[in-house]
Amino acid sequence: MTTTHPFAEFIEILGRGKNGSRSLSFDEAWRAMTMVMRDEVEAVQLGAFLMLLRVKEESPEELAGFARAARQALPGQPPTGVQLDWPSYAGKRRQLPWFVLSAQLLAHNGIPVFMHGSRGRKPDRIYTEQAITALGLPVCMDFAMATTEIARRGFAYVPLQNFAPRLQQIMDLRALLGLRSPINTLLRVLNPSDAPYLLQSTFHPNYREIHQQTALLLRHPHMAVFKGESGEIERDPDRECDVYAVHNEVATIEHWPPMFAKGRHLKDEKMDITRLAALWRGDIDDEYGTAAVIGTTAIVLRLLQRAAGPQQALQQAGDLWQARPRQHFD
Repeated sequence: MTTTHPFAEFIEILGRGKNGSRSLSFDEAWRAMTMVMRDEVEAVQLGAFLMLLRVKEESPEELAGFARAARQALPGQPPTGVQLDWPSYAGKRRQLPWFVLSAQLLAHNGIPVFMHGSRGRKPDRIYTEQAITALGLPVCMDFAMATTEIARRGFAYVPLQNFAPRLQQIMDLRALLGLRSPINTLLRVLNPSDAPYLLQSTFHPNYREIHQQTALLLRHPHMAVFKGESGEIERDPDRECDVYAVHNEVATIEHWPPMFAKGRHLKDEKMDITRLAALWRGDIDDEYGTAAVIGTTAIVLRLLQRAAGPQQALQQAGDLWQARPRQHFD
C-alpha cells in the first residue's frame, strides 16, 4: 500500500481544476512553506506547487503564510538598527540602478537601510550586487556583518544566498521551469531585517494591491509599494506613479504625477555602471538619473511620514541631493 506524501495535500488544493481548485489559507500556506524550507518535499512536488501558484497568481493569504514560514526559517537574529528594508531582485536592463544612490542618500541622512537581493542570471541586466561592488561598498557575508555596516555607514547589502540559501535554490529553478516563481514575490514581502518600514516594488501593476493586502495581514507597521522601473524599487520619472501604502493597518493609495512634462527618455544603450559614482560626485550630468534618485528618495520620505505630500517630499529629496557629500565614495 502506497502512503500519500504529506505535501500532496497542498498540490491537490491548487490543482483540482477550474471549478474545484482554490487558494491556500494562511495556515495552509504557512505549513506548505515550512515543509519547503525544511526540504521535506520531493523535487517534482516543488515544481508542480510553484507552477500551479504561478498560473493562479498568489493571494495575499498565501503570500502572508509563505512569508511567515520563511522568516521563521532564517538563521539567527536579524540585523539591528535597521529602519528601512529594501528588497532588490529584478535587475535593471533599460536604465542604470540609480536607486542604489537613493539608498546611499537616505543612509547619509540618518535613515539606516538594509538591502537584500540576488546576483541574477540574465546577461542583459545589471544586478544590485554589481552596483554595490562598483561603488566600493562591501557585500555582507551575514546578518552580523550587516549589523556592523549599519552602525558604521547606515547601509548594508546582503545577498540572498548568504542568509537564505534555500530560497536562492528555489529561485534558481527558473532555469529549469522557464518562469519566475512565487518566491520572487515572497522575497519582496519577507522583511528579513524586521524593519518598521518596508519598501516594495512590482513590475505588474495588479500586484500592488496584493502586496498591500499582504502587509495588512502581516501587520507591517509601515509599507509602500509601487510599479518600479524594470521591477526594481526605482521611480520612473517619465511616468505617473500610484503608491499603495499601509500605515498602522490603514491602507491608502496616493497618485504621483510624472516628473517630466512630456516625452520619454530613451533606453541607456551603454549601461556604464561607473556613471553611478560619477553622478554622485557631480562629474557628469544625467537628467534621468538625477530625477530617478530624487523621485525614489521622495517616495521613501513620504513613507517615513517626513513630508505631507508628493510635492513636499520631492522638494525635500532635491534638497538632500544638492547637499550630498560629493566624496562619499572616495
